[in-house]
Amino acid sequence: MMEDFQSETDSDYTSYWRDWFISSRGNEYFCEIDEEYITDRFNLTGLNTEVHYYQHALDLITDVFDLDCDDDMRETIEKSARHLYGLVHARYIVTTRGLAKMVDKFKRSDFGRCPRVLCDSHPLLPFGPSDNPGQKSVKLFCAKCEDIYNPKSSRHAAIDGAYFGSSFHNILFQVYPALVPPKSRRRYEPKIFGFRVHAAAALARWQDEERRQMRQRLKDAGVIAEGAQLFIEDADSSDGQGHEDDDDDELEDNGDRKMNLAAEQDEGVELQQRS
Repeated sequence: MMEDFQSETDSDYTSYWRDWFISSRGNEYFCEIDEEYITDRFNLTGLNTEVHYYQHALDLITDVFDLDCDDDMRETIEKSARHLYGLVHARYIVTTRGLAKMVDKFKRSDFGRCPRVLCDSHPLLPFGPSDNPGQKSVKLFCAKCEDIYNPKSSRHAAIDGAYFGSSFHNILFQVYPALVPPKSRRRYEPKIFGFRVHAAAALARWQDEERRQMRQRLKDAGVIAEGAQLFIEDADSSDGQGHEDDDDDELEDNGDRKMNLAAEQDEGVELQQRS
């Protein structure tokens, strides 16, 4: 289980445990589960094997807890109750009532807003990278840029992602398609002193990467030895004082021959692999 939620003392309890839990700092992402849902044992199927002191934890959530125990035992049961509430919460928020409550929180931006400038502060939704408890903490999903972000608050970052699940945000937009935002046509353009960066710069980076990958393929196939000079850039084209050598033309010719040889060898390797 992720780092436990902030715990309060008994004197901080309200009349109902669920009200206290929802109003506690760090639990703003959760909605209140209807009592009818949490008292229906069918909705809790299988959770008794995942929560310690399951029955006591359920009694605490439903406000029928009357066990006389010491403070340490009470704290242990309270921790189990928070874990149980989170697991039930993941099931509840994909029901009709649960989705409606989460939509209200979404419209109020209770989960925060997207930090990406081009998303214009679009509201976020909680997202669990894993449905298994204790694996991943909760993240925030932006439907506009379709990216995920870490919560700003350390309290929220400690919440287990399994308490929301990996399917919740997709189900919500299936049920409420009107909430799906239009994709932005604006794109960031890199500029230097107000001038757009020329496309040739990106092309040069792509060519360098293609060259690096071809060199690695030839090394893996044993066609060239480690450290061998394959391209004209591999050769030292200047003297020790930074001046260009007089035989630049000869180096260029040698480089062209090496490039052609490398291409022929690469084609030969591909033909051998196909056969």
